[in-house]
Amino acid sequence: MMWLLRYALRPGSGQALKAYPDTDLMANDQEKEAAARASLRFVKDGQIVGLGSGSTAAHFIQLLGEQVKNGLRIRGIPTSDRSRKQAASLGIPLTTLDEFQKIDVTVDGADEVDPQLRMIKGGGGALLREKIVASVTKQLVIVVDATKRVPVLGRFPLPVEVIKFAEAVVAEKITELGAEVELRRAADGKPYLTDENNHILDCRFGQIPDADGLARQLSDLPGIVEHGLFIGMADVVLVADGGEIVELRARSK
Repeated sequence: MMWLLRYALRPGSGQALKAYPDTDLMANDQEKEAAARASLRFVKDGQIVGLGSGSTAAHFIQLLGEQVKNGLRIRGIPTSDRSRKQAASLGIPLTTLDEFQKIDVTVDGADEVDPQLRMIKGGGGALLREKIVASVTKQLVIVVDATKRVPVLGRFPLPVEVIKFAEAVVAEKITELGAEVELRRAADGKPYLTDENNHILDCRFGQIPDADGLARQLSDLPGIVEHGLFIGMADVVLVADGGEIVELRARSK
């Protein structure tokens, strides 16, 4: 169902892990930057580019800003307010889905990716806009570090964005599906609010053997705005694994 390519990080590119302190945290961050750098080759002059959210996507936006400064002509559509602010601060020209309903390429991260390139996204709270942007993107490029590859989805809690009116009802329904459900809270202890002013339920299913079926069940529940299962959307997944990039490609969406 997918193609796999491997290629080493280029010497002298600033991507070698030896250039950083030997800690898991720094190595992990360097892998994210390496994957983001590898994704730049998918962005072409004159394109409309979806700007993902999260720590790995932030590396991509930073690197894209450098390319724009050097003359690359693109327009970006951010998937979150945070990404919009970062892109604007770097001088990346921005546009909206009101202006363009089709996007040439989107680069985004993921919380988990399985062998079929199904994903869990939404750890950063931007799953709704991320899925909308992904749905109108010709080529969705996902950039992750090696820790995000899993044999079966479910180690990471599945985010579900809900309207406040239906929160208790939806939580009960998802609990009946076998999950432990917890309302996501901000640092101040108040319920976390998405950019669309909704709440997020973090749902611990454990392993999800039938991600496609669960996605359909959640989509059918009234009160759910969107869920973090991204099925059949990724075209390319770039995984930074130690000193190389593993490139996974879907044969077809």
